[in-house]
Amino acid sequence: MARLSELGWTLGIAESLTGGLVVASVVDVAGASAVLRGGIVAYATDLKARLLGVDETLLAAHGPVHARVARQMAEGVRRAVGTDDGIPADVGIATTGIAGPLSPDGQPVGTVHVAVSTPLGSRVESVLLDGDRSAIRAEAAALAVRIALEAL
Repeated sequence: MARLSELGWTLGIAESLTGGLVVASVVDVAGASAVLRGGIVAYATDLKARLLGVDETLLAAHGPVHARVARQMAEGVRRAVGTDDGIPADVGIATTGIAGPLSPDGQPVGTVHVAVSTPLGSRVESVLLDGDRSAIRAEAAALAVRIALEAL
């Protein structure tokens, strides 16, 4: 929070597999209200398109667990939680992946894509995490926070 406050930047978070864990971890930090604009849990694929502006053709071709989907979610949440006068949040964080126990599309359980978007550009990190559903979700949320901090 300190670095965001120092920059005068705001934050938006889009989550799928983490289901609100990233927002919760940010809200746990004192001063979050000065920088956090909001979060969107777009668990359903159609919500990724409707609320975050993820390209429907991309979703149809590759499904919701894809690096480009994560990037578009991070970019889209900046717009979605922006101000009434159209100014986007400065930073967008996004998570998408497969926490298990089964994989709906054949990708390995533990496949995770985390994206961060800032005025300076976007970055996506793709990893394969081990563990059960809870462990994968928790590690994905921690990874999202780490990547965002590195981007600042």
